[in-house]
Order: sequence, then structure tokens, then C-alpha cells
Amino acid sequence: MTAQQETRPHAAAKPARWAADAVATLREGARVRLDYSARSVWRVDRLIDEIRREGPPLAAVENMLRGLGAYAGEVLVRETGAEWWATGGDHWIRTPDGRLWDPLEEARRCFEGQGSLRLLCRDATAAG
Repeated sequence: MTAQQETRPHAAAKPARWAADAVATLREGARVRLDYSARSVWRVDRLIDEIRREGPPLAAVENMLRGLGAYAGEVLVRETGAEWWATGGDHWIRTPDGRLWDPLEEARRCFEGQGSLRLLCRDATAAG
């Protein structure tokens, strides 16, 4: 068994926790409910846009962005049968067609006004 195969079963543990934490924080603090549906990723893009417009420094919202990116990744896992992969502390999604996606980085790009988790999810679910 290779090192990569050994890490695969555990690769989802951290992103799944980050996503669950973001969902709980938004439910309790902002009264926003996320249900892990493809449609809910639209709301995530809008939430990140609202956060960006408030103007906080990246460092102040990094954990929330990581959680929202992980949430989009979890939606992909549930919608497509994709899997989380991890190497050297980085986490990404591998869709069944073998393509790799980085929803955590895409959440940061959204915050910078240059990305979209909704479009990442759309592209990842499109036939390869």
C-alpha cells in the first residue's frame, strides 16, 4: 500500500469537520441554513461576497473561508461520489473522472472577487 493510499481514508476527516463547523456557525450566528445541496452553493458564494464587501482582512476570515470551501467540497462528494485527497496538509477533491479540484483555494479566490464555488461545483459535475 502506498503512502497516498494510506492517507485516503483519513483525507476527508478535516474538511468534513471544517464544513460542519461552518454550517453550525452560520446556523447559530447568522441564522443561515446550509443543507449540503448543490443549490446551497449559490448561497455560499453570496455569503463570501457579503463578507468581502464588509472589508475584513483575509486573516480575520480565513477559517470561515476554509470552512465554506470545505462545505462546497462536501457538496461535490455527496453529489458526484468524489473523494477528498490530502498531501502535505493540502486538501482537494478528486471527482470520479479523475479530475482534481481545490474548493478551499476557490473560496479564497471568491473572497478576492476572482472565483466562484458555484461555478467550480458546476464544472466539477459536468461530464469530463
